[in-house]
Amino acid sequence: MSARRHHTLRAVALATAVVALAAGCSSANSNANKGGSAASGILTLGKPDGPQTNNSNPFLSTSAGATLGYRYMIYEPLAMTSQIRPADKADPWLATSWKWDLNFTKVTFTLDDKAKWADGKPLTAEDVAFTFNLLKKHPALNGNGIAFGGVEVQGKKVVLTFDDSQYVNQNKIIQQFIVPKHIWEGVKNPETWPNRTPVGSGPYKLKTFTPQTTTLTATPTYWKGATKVKELRYSTYNDNSAATTALAGGKLEWSFVFMPNYKQLYIAKDPKNHKLWFPSGLGIHGLWFNTARKPFDNPALRKAMAMVVDRNAIYTQAEATLYPEITNPTGIPLPAGKSFIAPEYKNATTKPDVEGAKKILDKAGFTLSGGVLKDPSGKPVKLTFTDPAGWNDYITGLAIIKDNIKKLGIEAKVKTQTAEAWGADVANGNFDATLHWTNSGATPYDMYQNIMDGALLQPIGKASQLGNFGRFKNTEATEALKDFASATTDTARITAMNTLQKIMVEQAPMIPTAAAPIGAEYSTKNWVGWPTEADPYADPQHTQPSSLEVVLKLKPSK
Repeated sequence: MSARRHHTLRAVALATAVVALAAGCSSANSNANKGGSAASGILTLGKPDGPQTNNSNPFLSTSAGATLGYRYMIYEPLAMTSQIRPADKADPWLATSWKWDLNFTKVTFTLDDKAKWADGKPLTAEDVAFTFNLLKKHPALNGNGIAFGGVEVQGKKVVLTFDDSQYVNQNKIIQQFIVPKHIWEGVKNPETWPNRTPVGSGPYKLKTFTPQTTTLTATPTYWKGATKVKELRYSTYNDNSAATTALAGGKLEWSFVFMPNYKQLYIAKDPKNHKLWFPSGLGIHGLWFNTARKPFDNPALRKAMAMVVDRNAIYTQAEATLYPEITNPTGIPLPAGKSFIAPEYKNATTKPDVEGAKKILDKAGFTLSGGVLKDPSGKPVKLTFTDPAGWNDYITGLAIIKDNIKKLGIEAKVKTQTAEAWGADVANGNFDATLHWTNSGATPYDMYQNIMDGALLQPIGKASQLGNFGRFKNTEATEALKDFASATTDTARITAMNTLQKIMVEQAPMIPTAAAPIGAEYSTKNWVGWPTEADPYADPQHTQPSSLEVVLKLKPSK
């Protein structure tokens, strides 16, 4: 699989969390951890993902280590990147420096000679080379789908070479976590190995594991120095209600849970200490059209619908102001993507324009008769929105969009499915329109490629697992994506990116509805030093690689 699989699985875990909050707390979590405290050195974390299986394989996105996020406390990256600050230079970590050639087909890492594994053995260039060769040999572990070429050790340096430019993948490569060769080289099948006693270079090691609670304890000999947080306790809850109750009561100090009424359910329980911050990276949620079905193959219809969608209503009603609002028609989230916005869209907005949309439809041969919009062939424009039952933010969003497009004479109905059936229908192109997420990355390329890349195009009935679920066929978009990925100058990249934005706005292969958040709820009662809008030094979500930076910066509140 590729990077898209990793992102999709992460997004599924997030989207699955957006269910209605039932009253009370699940009794299945009666043994959940008590709240942490700075005096004891304990920090409590958790998510509503249900019971976990004892699997700490850091490469597997379905493992408990990935789902709960503790893999990043055990295994460290070469460099620390941030999704909310994609334009910033990464922080050196296991590598003190790295240098790309002009074409981004070669990168040289210089390693920190102080780095060592938790078992005391030194971390060397051989470990780094082994890790990349492991990814090269086992595609199932290569979640980013990167085509690695040569891997060479030169003293304390490691040199990677590639056949094609890795400009769009550079952050994914430099943030790769490293595993110890002396342990993994003896593993017969690393693709299925549960790795139940993980050894990494990070400041924590696994202490105990149960399906409900995983405990990590600090490594006294951590090569970067002692940590103030001595123990991490990860709890998993059966649903949002249970996780929200734990947050509100102080048993859970760090999480990310969708709350339709977070001010009342969480903030009001302890206004002084209960905080949240939900910034975005460069991924979005939006309404994907099946452009292989008529009349949704008509760009004028898609653009007109995009022009009447009330994103602010989706932001306030469907997303409870937790998912950042999309305010630019290119779909690029702000402020993360501000530097990428094309000049012609710098001042553009997503304010609904019903009259402007009607003019576009009229010019394209659509007619409005008796309040019903008819396509150029005379057929009424009707469509069915689909999404999984229980994904309440999506279902509410669809209801808003349904009302919005009614102003154009378009009749829509909402159909709910099981998540499994919906996933199959989306992959196979069996839908009219559906709310779905996109990939994200260091640039808007990942988002646009996920939506528009002809290289991912599959015929209706053949599963498209990697993206372009809407079967969008546009040669100009595909070429612009290639040009951006292979460009050797900033000017060429800007030209390609501007082209992609124009296609997104003018042809609307999907309607951006909300930015994908990388957010978190956290408490300052016992620990302070959290990332905030004023101090965005790391992504606040504890399942992201930079969560390690957060833990290392935390200190007792008193």
